[in-house]
Amino acid sequence: MKFCRALLACFVLSLAGCSDDGHLRGHLTDSPDGKAYLAITDDHNGCPIKVDGQAWDAPVGTPRPISLGEHVIECYGGTITFVIPEGVVFNFDYWGP
Repeated sequence: MKFCRALLACFVLSLAGCSDDGHLRGHLTDSPDGKAYLAITDDHNGCPIKVDGQAWDAPVGTPRPISLGEHVIECYGGTITFVIPEGVVFNFDYWGP
C-alpha cells in the first residue's frame, strides 16, 4: 500500500512538473515568426479588457503582436501585471489570485 501511494505521488508530481512553464497568468506557445504575441484565451466572462490602458478588441484566443517585457491587463477595474518573453505567443488564461 505504501508503495502504491509513493508511486502515485511521483506520478502526480511528474505531471505537474511537465505542465509548468513558470508563467502564472498563462502558457506559452512558439511564435510562428519569432516575434512576441499576446492571445487572451479567457475574457473573464465578457469583461471589457484593456491591455496597457488600451481596449483589447481582438477576438478571444486570437494572437496580436505585442512588445516584449512587462504589461498590464485590466478588467472591471482590477489590474494584473505579466511579462511577455521573446519569440512566443503568451496565452493569457488565468485571472485568479
